[in-house]
Formats: sequence, C-alpha cells, structure tokens
Amino acid sequence: MSVESKQKSSRFQTLLVVLVALIAIFIGFDHIKERFYIFDQNVLQEVAQRNMAKYENNTRLMMQGIAQDLNKEYPGHVALKEEWVFNNAGGAMGSMWILHASLTEYVIIFGTPVGTEGHTGRFFADDYFIILEGEQWAYAPGDLSREVYKPGTMHHLARGNVQQYKIPEHAWALEYARGWIPLMLPFGIFDTLFSTVDYVTLYETFRLYGKATVKELLQGKI
Repeated sequence: MSVESKQKSSRFQTLLVVLVALIAIFIGFDHIKERFYIFDQNVLQEVAQRNMAKYENNTRLMMQGIAQDLNKEYPGHVALKEEWVFNNAGGAMGSMWILHASLTEYVIIFGTPVGTEGHTGRFFADDYFIILEGEQWAYAPGDLSREVYKPGTMHHLARGNVQQYKIPEHAWALEYARGWIPLMLPFGIFDTLFSTVDYVTLYETFRLYGKATVKELLQGKI
C-alpha cells in the first residue's frame, strides 16, 4: 500500500472513530435528556386557560399575562419583553415571540391573523401546541378526516411523527417543544434561505434564540 493510500485510510479511520463517538454521545445524552427539562406542558396549558378566561376580549393582554404568569412559575427562564419575528417553515408562515429557548426546550407564542398551512416537520422532539385563539386543523398520512383543535385544547405532535396542519383563518398558540432543539433549526430556516430570502428575519431569529440559549447556559440550563 502506498504512503498516500495509508494516509487516506488513516483519515477515514479517524473520521469513523469521531463519528461513532459523536453518535454514542448523542445516544447517551438522549437517554437522560429528561433531566434537563424544567417546563411542564400541563402547567403551560393551565396558565394559558387561566389567562384566556381573564382576558377573553384582549389578545395582547392575554399574551402578556401568560408571559408574566410563566415567569412566576419558572423565574429567570422567561423573556417578558415582546420581540416578535416572522417564522417560515414547511411552507407555513407566522410570527413568534420567544418566551424561552435553550438546547432542550423552547416556549413561544406563535400564530397569524391571516391564516396559513404547511408541514409540521419531523423532529427529535415532542411539540405541544396550546390554542389560545382560532383553530388549528391537522391530519397524518392515511387519515381521511381532520383533527380540529379549538381554544384551550392542546395538540401533541409526538417525537418522530409528522402531519400537515392548517390555520384556516387566524390563530394564536402557546407552543412548547422538548427535545433536541438545535436539530429543529434547519427546518426552521431553510424556507428563509431558499424561498423568502429574508435575511433580516434570519438574523433576528438567530439573535433571539442565541441570546436566550446563552442566558440559559449561564444559569446551568442545557
């Protein structure tokens, strides 16, 4: 075997060892990821329902009330300042306010006043979509009728599953995802990169997610 062939073989073996090590690390962390969660979807739903009843005629006050109540439940882990940014993913478009973001969880208020529809994405994460206003429709491959989620209800998209969804006219939701959040980012940015070409929104998305994640890491929250 030539020297060049030996060098190529050595590089391949090194790459293979590194790849196996990364997979092993991922599997190891995946088995203990629940230790890093601080939010509870049932608490989020209860907070949402309480503020829906309190501010049924004022959407913005309802959202602000949810943020304030979540900050009381999870002090230091919720952003109270409203900073909205568009989100284009899977063909759907809406806007979001990032209340919390870390490596293993995010909590956002997401929605649109004009309706949208698209692909949910398929993730290494569970997604909980708590309807605040309006409706969300969804179905999985093979379903012949749609699921309908109304205010106060929670749509759970389990890890690894996928659906088409639609907001028929308008809807706002409190959305919670738990799992490996960075692995969701490609789905969340590819429409911007290759369709809308809205790099201001892309910058704002990374700025807000990065700022929140660093803040959580400094508090010891993965």
